[in-house]
Amino acid sequence: MENNSTILKQELLDLIVKYAYQEGDFTLSSGQKSNFYLNCKQVTLRAEGALLVGKLMFSLLDENISAVAGLTLGADPLVTSVSLVSALENRPIHALIVRKEAKGHGTQAYIEGVTLPAGANVVVLEDVVTTGKSAMLAVERLRGAGYQVNKIISLVDRQAGGAQFYASQGLEFESLFTLEDIRSN
Repeated sequence: MENNSTILKQELLDLIVKYAYQEGDFTLSSGQKSNFYLNCKQVTLRAEGALLVGKLMFSLLDENISAVAGLTLGADPLVTSVSLVSALENRPIHALIVRKEAKGHGTQAYIEGVTLPAGANVVVLEDVVTTGKSAMLAVERLRGAGYQVNKIISLVDRQAGGAQFYASQGLEFESLFTLEDIRSN
């Protein structure tokens, strides 16, 4: 599997470099200014990108994981891809989508998807981690719903403090790629 995983990672990295990475003047969701931007939805919403993301992120999940979740909108294609791949691998893992604001009607829920038993193990997925605050909001909402969240997996770590922030919060953090990987490809 390692050799296959290496090939899949290179294919995904090539897609990120080709479609997601842009140079220019940008303001990030964290409010920080940047001379580059990573719009991973340009990759995760492509059929081949979604399949690669699903396979690679699924391979990082422990056996006891009940669901993957993430903050809408960046994580939506990630959790869907991983959930679909998990079903194909006969190890179904549910997908949960966490809203930034409570739904203004109906149940007014923060979390969309299957209701899991209290204490269920959930891994948060994120497309790009900068400061770590976005995925942390998802962690807080999921814990507030009674789920156990101990790990965050991202597609790209911008290497801008997110990993250190998660460590300070007692969370395990893993990313498929770093900014350095993208810039050196």
